[in-house]
Amino acid sequence: MTPVEIGAMSVIAIVALVYLGVYIPVALGLVSFVSIWLISGKAILAFNFLKVAVGDGVTEYPFATIPLFTVMGLLVSRAGLGTDIYTVLNRAFRSVLGGIGMATVGANAVFAAVTGSSIASASVFTRIAVPEMRKLNYNKRFAVGVVAGSSVLGMIIPPSAMLIIYSFVSEQSVGDMFLAGIVPGLILTAAYIAWIFVAGRIRPAYLGTDIAGTQDTPLSISEILDKTGPIVLLIVLVLGGIYTGWLTPVEAGAAGALAALVIALIRRRVSARDLWETALETGHITAAILFLIAMASLYSRMLGYAGLPNELDTVLKTYQLGFVEIMIIYVLMMLFLGTILDTASIILIVVPLFITLIESMGLSLVWFGIITVIGAEIGLLTPPLGISCFVIKTSLNDPSISLKDVFLGAIPFAFIMLLVLILLIAFPVLSVGILG
Repeated sequence: MTPVEIGAMSVIAIVALVYLGVYIPVALGLVSFVSIWLISGKAILAFNFLKVAVGDGVTEYPFATIPLFTVMGLLVSRAGLGTDIYTVLNRAFRSVLGGIGMATVGANAVFAAVTGSSIASASVFTRIAVPEMRKLNYNKRFAVGVVAGSSVLGMIIPPSAMLIIYSFVSEQSVGDMFLAGIVPGLILTAAYIAWIFVAGRIRPAYLGTDIAGTQDTPLSISEILDKTGPIVLLIVLVLGGIYTGWLTPVEAGAAGALAALVIALIRRRVSARDLWETALETGHITAAILFLIAMASLYSRMLGYAGLPNELDTVLKTYQLGFVEIMIIYVLMMLFLGTILDTASIILIVVPLFITLIESMGLSLVWFGIITVIGAEIGLLTPPLGISCFVIKTSLNDPSISLKDVFLGAIPFAFIMLLVLILLIAFPVLSVGILG
């Protein structure tokens, strides 16, 4: 077999192994190691590739963003700041038809700006938003669908774990990726809210029966400041620090983690045991991500050694495919893989294959990263491996809501994500204009 054929077979083997349940880094590392051995015929070369991937990969300074943003997100979640922001927005939108759904989207967007995790968002808002909507006669599928749809904002609005992973795979600046995710995240948030507003007036039954807006005693200014102040402070500190250039992403992560710790201690919402569990969970998450990135580095090096990215570039140019045709192929591939693989797997497997092609076309790798993450995130809402939907079902304490209800409720939001993705492909400036 030629090196290119071995490289192509390795990609298929990795997808198959991940789909069969093999731990992603193990699949990436094992197949890449064996492929290098087969191409070169020398085991020592495979070991050298592994040594370089591990030594030159996870020891880089920017990787410090991973534990820092992780501990910040965990502290924010344990301190109950997600519940606080939801309470404020819920009161603000309660009098509007479909207002609680809009409040859920808005609260998820704010929560995403300090946690960066779709799974955390899905878990938190399933517990606080779904029971509230069910109590007010909202359709059960809408209730879980809006939580599922808005939970993916955690992977788009910075600081996002997937944007961090993409930045390392593509060798782009973490700060640039964070800044590029702001406008697309806000566009998607606005699109969700607009959909709820329009659907509530065109087809009220989609939202539920007898859900006319109700009036609650408004929160006082002091209550609003108490509930929103801490999370606004974190957003300004982290994203404002990066955007102004005052802080690097690593420094912003450190400042955010410290601020989150101070806020949690002042509000007395975390105990010594909570802090210990947060430290342990941060260690577990960081180790898992770094292992993942190290093996992804080995995989990327293997693909380059096999010459597969250049071969793919040559084949596509042979057929004289233009920008539109290549983007259609890429998006369809992302949507298909999203039904069987998680977001991290898709980024790690597909991006190294297309980077050479995207660069040769003169396209921005930052823009390409946003397209990749959003395309892969649609898979979080689609069967059979819609992870956010499974998290919501697991977090629910309502046997009347089935996994089928969760998936059906999420479909309209997945479609909206696809429309936003097409918009970002058509107008790349929406993703990279803020960098200029």
